[in-house]
Amino acid sequence: MTNQSTHSQFMTLALEQASYGQLIARPNPAVGCVLVKNNQVVGAGFTQEAGGPHAEVMAIRAAGERAAGATAYVTLEPCSHYGRTPPCSLGLIEAGVSCLVYGCQDSNPQVGGQGLTQLRAANIEVIGPVMQVECETSNRGFLQRMATNKPYVINKMAMSLDGRTAMESGESQWITGSEARAQVHLLRAQSCAVITGIGSVLRDDSSMNVRADELALAGVHHTTVERIKQPLRVVLDSQLRMPITAKLLQQHGPVLVATCVVDPQQHQGLLNAGAEVVVCAADGDGKVDLAAVLEVLGQRQCNQVLVEAGSGLSGAFLQAGLTDHLIVFMAPKLLGSKAKALFNLPLDKMAQAYDLDIKEISQVGHDWRIDATPKRPDN
Repeated sequence: MTNQSTHSQFMTLALEQASYGQLIARPNPAVGCVLVKNNQVVGAGFTQEAGGPHAEVMAIRAAGERAAGATAYVTLEPCSHYGRTPPCSLGLIEAGVSCLVYGCQDSNPQVGGQGLTQLRAANIEVIGPVMQVECETSNRGFLQRMATNKPYVINKMAMSLDGRTAMESGESQWITGSEARAQVHLLRAQSCAVITGIGSVLRDDSSMNVRADELALAGVHHTTVERIKQPLRVVLDSQLRMPITAKLLQQHGPVLVATCVVDPQQHQGLLNAGAEVVVCAADGDGKVDLAAVLEVLGQRQCNQVLVEAGSGLSGAFLQAGLTDHLIVFMAPKLLGSKAKALFNLPLDKMAQAYDLDIKEISQVGHDWRIDATPKRPDN
C-alpha cells in the first residue's frame, strides 16, 4: 500500500498537469492525471479543449502498454457517462490500471460517485479523496456550477493604498503596474465570461479582451496562448445605452448585452454590430437583476466569471451576496480624499461592515495582490 505522503506527492503532479488545462478546457473541468508504476511516472496528461481527450485518456496514451497495472492519480473523479467523449472510467478499466487515487468527487449529477462505483465493480482499488481542498479549488467554478447551476464569481479590483480606484475626474490609468495588469489578463483567460457595467464602457471604452503580449508577461507559454479562446464579454446595460462604436464590439470574441429593454427593434443596432442581446428581469431599482444574469451564464455553461466594473456594480454584487471571491491589486500610491472609493456600499454602522477572510497576500511587481472571500452567515 502506498503511504499518504507518496499519494500527496503524485497528486501534486496531477494538479500541476491540471493547471495546464486551466486556460483551454472550459466549459469542461481542468483535470490532471498521472499514471505511476514502480514509483515512477509512466504517463501524464490534462484535459484538452472541449470535445478533445480528457486527462485520463492523454495519460493512458502517453503510457501505452505501461498503463497496465499502474496507479492512476486523478484530480477529479473520472467521468462515467458518454458525452462528446467516452467515459474516462471505462478508459481506465480497459487500460488495466490496478488502482485509482482521486482528489475530489464530481458534483455533476451525471457522475456523482458513479465513476468510482464503476471502477470498484471492475476490481480496481479506489483511494481518496487526497488533497481534496486543493483539487476542489482547481475546479471551483465547474464544481459550483454543477451543484448550483450558477458560476463562481470573482470580483477583480485595483486600488491605491488609501483604497481609491480613480481620481475625482475619473482618471485611473494606471493605478497598478504592468505585472498586475498582466495578471488581470490571465484572470480573464481563466474565466468563461467577463462582466462589466455600461458605466464602465461609457467611461473607459475598454476592450475587455485577452491579449497575447499580456499573457506572455504573465508567464503563459506561446503554444498555450494560441489555443486560448476569448471569454464571453458581458455588458449589463438596463436602458440599452451601449454605443455600436464601443471598442469591445470591434475586437474578436463574443459579446453579450444584458438589458431590461424588451423592444427587439431597439436591439437591432447591437445585433448588427455583432453583439447578442438578452432580456433579463429588472431589480427594484430598474437595473438588470444580477442573479438573473448569473442564471443565464450558468445555462451557457460558464464555470467562472470575472467581474471587472466600477464601485457601483462591484458593490451591488457584494450586497446581493453573489461575490464568491475578491481579488484586489493594491498599488503603493495615495490618491487622496477626493478620489473614488473601491466599493459603493452605503453603510451607516460598524455592524453592517462586510467581514472578509483573507486567503493570500502576494507581491506582484511593485504592487500587492490580496485574495479574499466574503464571510457569509453560513461560513
